[in-house]
Formats: sequence, structure tokens, C-alpha cells
Amino acid sequence: MEQTAVDTIADGIERQLDPRWIPCQRLVALIPTFIVAALSFVFMLTFWAGSGILLLGVLLLPVWVVLMAAFTWQLQRWPAIAYRFSTYRIDDAGIQIRRGVYWRTVTSVPRSRVQHTDVSQGPIERRFGLGTLVIYTAGTAHSKVSLSGLDYDVARRIRTHLLPDAQSDAV
Repeated sequence: MEQTAVDTIADGIERQLDPRWIPCQRLVALIPTFIVAALSFVFMLTFWAGSGILLLGVLLLPVWVVLMAAFTWQLQRWPAIAYRFSTYRIDDAGIQIRRGVYWRTVTSVPRSRVQHTDVSQGPIERRFGLGTLVIYTAGTAHSKVSLSGLDYDVARRIRTHLLPDAQSDAV
């Protein structure tokens, strides 16, 4: 018997996110890096000018450069670390998402609780061919579960699999 593309996505195997998620997140991290660098630089210059001490700038500028370099380094290396601890598994019962480096969470969404799903792409995700699967369930706590870092076509296949079929007892 031949399996369809939708059937092969629900094989119960734990999978990593798409590796393109790492450079995508690094590019996204540049935005807060520039904002924090610009605001802290203005604050540093204001503090220096307000102090009236000329030699204070000789001390503040290297400290600012070191802090911004450490901040940038951390934001650029974090996506690779988070990637190692982010997996998902899909089977006939539903989807299970595992993520977290320090505080690990496991989110399980049974197919019978899925009300509707969306696949979205921001401009940066689109550049990398990635998408975010958003699953809406009944209830208030965790009624919206999202999984970013998926290949766009894979996200659409998962979406198709999770949608309730005519024979299900989904709400």
C-alpha cells in the first residue's frame, strides 16, 4: 500500500526544526542588537557629556564596546543552542512539541482538540523558505500553540494532517 505525503509526516518520529531556522533567528536578533546598541550609545554619550569629565569617555567607550560585543555574540550563538533543544513529533493522535534550554516544556496537542490551524510567514521567514504553524484549540490555557522554524511545505503538510476529518469527534 502506498503512503501519501500527508501520511509520512505522521510517523511518530521526533524531528528537529529546519536548520535554516538558525540563520533566520540570527538575522532576527540583529534588530534588537541595533536598537540596544543605539540607545545605550546615546545614553553613554549623554552621561559622559553631563559629567563634564573628559577622561570618563576613555573608560566608558571601551566598556560599551565590550558589553555590546558580548550582547551581540550571545544573540548570535543562542539560536544554535535553542535549535538543539527544539523538536516536534507528529503521529495519528496529534502533535508534541519539545523546547527549552533551561526550562524545558513539552506541549501535546491531540488532534481531537484542534479547532483550526494557520501557517504564517513573516518577511524574514519567507526569505529563508520557513513558516510558522499555529494551532488553535478549545480552552483558555494554551489555546494557541505555535511552532516556528518549519519548512513552509512541511508546515502546510502538518496543518493538513491536524485538521479534523469528517469522521472525527473534534469540537
